[in-house]
Amino acid sequence: MSIEAYRRTATQAETPRDREYRAFGQATAQLMDAQRAGRAAIAERAAALGFNRRLWTLLASDCAHPENTLPQALRAQIISIAMFVDRHSSAVMRDGAEIDPLVDINRAVMEGLAARAG
Repeated sequence: MSIEAYRRTATQAETPRDREYRAFGQATAQLMDAQRAGRAAIAERAAALGFNRRLWTLLASDCAHPENTLPQALRAQIISIAMFVDRHSSAVMRDGAEIDPLVDINRAVMEGLAARAG
């Protein structure tokens, strides 16, 4: 079996929670790589921040739908975090703010996803 075929099979077997965890893992890894590359690596920072921002925007959009079955309070918290991620991402690019808070948020979400799966 080729690597690509394995990836397709593994992806098809994933639960929604597994996909969320994997997406946060990818976003967090990109943020950490951009952080290590330093402020001079503007393209890498912008790409990592953009990927993370899109992830959070997608989550916020999903939480805004009335059909979403998460508790209302949790949905509101996710939307609030997404708004912070958006603002802080802009501050990272514009003002040189640290990436650490974004990594910390993503890691906390990943821990929550892992705990619920276990």
